[in-house]
Amino acid sequence: MITSVLFVALLVLLAIGLPVAFATGVAGMIGLYMLGGERAVWGILSTTPLSSASQYEFLSIPMFILMAEIIIISRIADELFDTMAIWIGRTRGGLAVATALAGAGFGAISGSSTAGAATLASTSLPAMIKNGYEPKLANGVVAISGTLAMLIPPSMAAILYGLVAGESIGALLIAGIIPGLLVTLTIAATVMFLVWRDPSRAPLGQSYAWREKILSLRVTGAMILLMLLVTGVIYLGVATPTEAACLGASGAAVIAAARRRLTLPAFGKALVRAARTSAMIGLIIIGAHVFGYALTLTQTTQQLVMWVGSLDFHPLVIMAIILAIYIVLGLFLDQIAILILTVPILLPVVVSLGFDPIWFGIIVIVTAEIGMVTPPMGMNVFVVAKYTGRPTDEVFAGVFPHVVAHILLIALLVLFPGIVLWLPNTMAVQ
Repeated sequence: MITSVLFVALLVLLAIGLPVAFATGVAGMIGLYMLGGERAVWGILSTTPLSSASQYEFLSIPMFILMAEIIIISRIADELFDTMAIWIGRTRGGLAVATALAGAGFGAISGSSTAGAATLASTSLPAMIKNGYEPKLANGVVAISGTLAMLIPPSMAAILYGLVAGESIGALLIAGIIPGLLVTLTIAATVMFLVWRDPSRAPLGQSYAWREKILSLRVTGAMILLMLLVTGVIYLGVATPTEAACLGASGAAVIAAARRRLTLPAFGKALVRAARTSAMIGLIIIGAHVFGYALTLTQTTQQLVMWVGSLDFHPLVIMAIILAIYIVLGLFLDQIAILILTVPILLPVVVSLGFDPIWFGIIVIVTAEIGMVTPPMGMNVFVVAKYTGRPTDEVFAGVFPHVVAHILLIALLVLFPGIVLWLPNTMAVQ
């Protein structure tokens, strides 16, 4: 009874447009009041905000966000596509592949899917349209490439999963590297397949001399080295994710200053934007913990684990059902809401089936990427449509082949979990 009230209250609050942080918090308080009265509510509220926000790992969030804001100030991110286009743009479909690579590069400094889509829509999309690419193909690759920011470190989704699930954030960030590269290659392979089927969709591009290719690396080389450094110190155990985030923010400031873009007003705006985003994420984590406490007291998760354990199904069949639920949820909720609402419930079930929680986190994030480009709530599609003025149904149609390719890749990662776990298992410190 209390569990039903808890979820009905949550759904109603989300339906009326209340932000997920407040919806989870209020629903959790309703559940706590029904379980233990006013005393239980105030007992949780008096301790949860401080305990949630004072986690050492939480500091990595504002530092990684600040790093992204400063890199954006330096405008290197805008030049990523130009560099990729110079190297591979001459091949048929090369500009679309360059868009995928630029999306991966932007994801390595941002962690925001919609920001990645907006950046690519303003940089790579005009170049593709100008060079005669089919608008449906161009819009589709931009929308799907923006989702790479969810997976490639520093991934905000991975950090949130780690905080909610109580898993190693460093291991999660490193675990996202190989799947992130595979998703990038999947996008590129899908583009090349579509162009192979119909060459008229993407003409040949301009060729460049080797001297021009080498010179193009001078623009983005510093940023690429910074990303490798940040990820490398986490993998080698030299620094924690929080320390690596501070290193990344400092390195980004050096790059922006060297390019004479780090003015005092610009730096102040970056700090304000980073503080606002960090505060929003902090509220989401606090609300999730309040909701989680109420859910734990109802013993819903324990009962669900026992019920799933009694089923006479292969664990992979149950996992397929869980991932199907995630795809359906992605049609209506954003990825942060999905993580916050489902991980406390489903993670114990997944662990009871014998699956690794780090692996599950990466699988959930890759699955959530699909929700960013599927109707009716595909945020990346609406961002691209807004920037280009093209109809949303055209963008959805352009992204559909990539959705199919993503599902095939998820099946591969589920059948071969070692693809995800190999790199974090070789870390110096987990």
